[in-house]
Amino acid sequence: MTDNPTRRELLVTSLLLSLTAARAAPATAALLPAGEVLVAYFSRSGHTRVVAGHISRALRADLFEIEPERPYPADYFATVEQAKQESDRDYEPPLKAETGDLARYDTVFLASPVWGMTAPPVIRSFLTAHDLSGKTIIPVITHGGYGLGNSLEVVASHAQRADLVDGFSMQAPQERQTIERVAAWLDGLKVVK
Repeated sequence: MTDNPTRRELLVTSLLLSLTAARAAPATAALLPAGEVLVAYFSRSGHTRVVAGHISRALRADLFEIEPERPYPADYFATVEQAKQESDRDYEPPLKAETGDLARYDTVFLASPVWGMTAPPVIRSFLTAHDLSGKTIIPVITHGGYGLGNSLEVVASHAQRADLVDGFSMQAPQERQTIERVAAWLDGLKVVK
């Protein structure tokens, strides 16, 4: 980094500082290589989508949603079971679409939740389907309170020729806790006739 940071370097530092405000550890300023930026994300419940959208807007970066060809079930618990089975078998579900011309991007922000202490199977699919050699990957991870699990190791093993740099993580509201709280509340309702 030079003594006079570029507008993009200031934006990245500002973005990472604002995102990290939600966690206790101080932010480490990242250097964003010159060139085009892609924010690729997978989000089931919308929490990761919000974070990815913020990054895309702040950096004026392209945004790409990673989606499985066959969507995960709407029911949370059915999704948990399916993801567990996919992970146990090392299954990588087919993608609905690929990014197209990934070669034009120098940096990829990869935004994803943690599922069962690992990266969701569809993230493995994305990493397998795209050649990220020579690109800078900045992970952006949301989790339900149990931390990152082995999600960074998954990214590193699936994108071995990419430059994986420190990213950002935050605890996001857990869908399971929300469902359980609503169910408990509903169970407590008295029907008046």
